[in-house]
Amino acid sequence: MVTSSIAPLAKLEAFKQRMGWGFKWVSSHGSEFNRDYNVSFTEQERADGSGFYNFRKSSFPIEEAPGISAFIKDNDGQIYHTYSSYGRGLDMFITTYRLLDIMPKGRDEAELPYSMEWIRHHDRYDDPQASDTFH
Repeated sequence: MVTSSIAPLAKLEAFKQRMGWGFKWVSSHGSEFNRDYNVSFTEQERADGSGFYNFRKSSFPIEEAPGISAFIKDNDGQIYHTYSSYGRGLDMFITTYRLLDIMPKGRDEAELPYSMEWIRHHDRYDDPQASDTFH
């Protein structure tokens, strides 16, 4: 398994070390990879709603959107795109949601400035000002 994010590699490596993670993480910074898989948007696409996200034209409020894709590399080195999911299709990867969704009030995010505003990294649990973002 390899993960990819748009941040520069040095930033990813520093965050990976801070979190104590050991998986392989690469950077798509400076490439068209995120645009190829419809998770990065230009200012114009955000302004006029011409961006393509979650398999349809839409306006996304920020430059980067969540998404996951899977690929396979065959014995000859060819790489094939096998799966992509966006938006609510990612919920299964946020295991906390699986628990919250069975609670009486569910995720209870209606009054938050944005969904997932409550998330904190493990080293920021006690910081009420820390609202971790995923850029």
